[in-house]
Amino acid sequence: MKLNVVTLENKAAGDVEVSDKIFGLEVRKDILARVVQWQRDKARAGTHKTKTRSEVSGTGKKPFKQKGTGQARQGTLRGPHQEGGGRAHGPVVRDHGYDLQKKVRKLGLRHALSAKQAEGKLFIVDSIELKNAKTKDIAANFKALGFVKPLIIGGEVLNEAFAKAARNIVGVDVLPTQGANVLDILRHKELVLTKEAALALEKRLA
Repeated sequence: MKLNVVTLENKAAGDVEVSDKIFGLEVRKDILARVVQWQRDKARAGTHKTKTRSEVSGTGKKPFKQKGTGQARQGTLRGPHQEGGGRAHGPVVRDHGYDLQKKVRKLGLRHALSAKQAEGKLFIVDSIELKNAKTKDIAANFKALGFVKPLIIGGEVLNEAFAKAARNIVGVDVLPTQGANVLDILRHKELVLTKEAALALEKRLA
């Protein structure tokens, strides 16, 4: 399929030929859901932790004698049934990540790109190189292009001046080609690829 290419000044800049197998798939929400869940689980810190009975502060002495008190026998004050005792079966520090096949991850990215194209929210710009990369000017360009909350994916090496200025705008993210991922694509309203990024992603997902 052919996609129109524009400049950041909202002027026509020709078109680019891209593969239907990457940008024109019938979207499968189950694949997208699998990849998003994998990304979110992998990003979890897993630092939640409670103390067990062996970790809480307190004496190990038997609270009172076994018989003759009229109370239920107790062997410790640090058990989970005691006030201030350790917690039984509480959360522990662990890694929530798991493996997902590379072919499923690549398929998820294809479907994410296709989803944006199907929604009419995929835009191709010729370049993100600007002489004066100022936040005010970039915000004006985005407004003229109709961008509300765009994800900008540039080439392998980002224009740092543009990236720093654009990130000052609420809701805008800028990533290099290798940083393209399903979660970020889906959570932004628009996906903006440079012509270089579109061809690089096609090569990467072929």
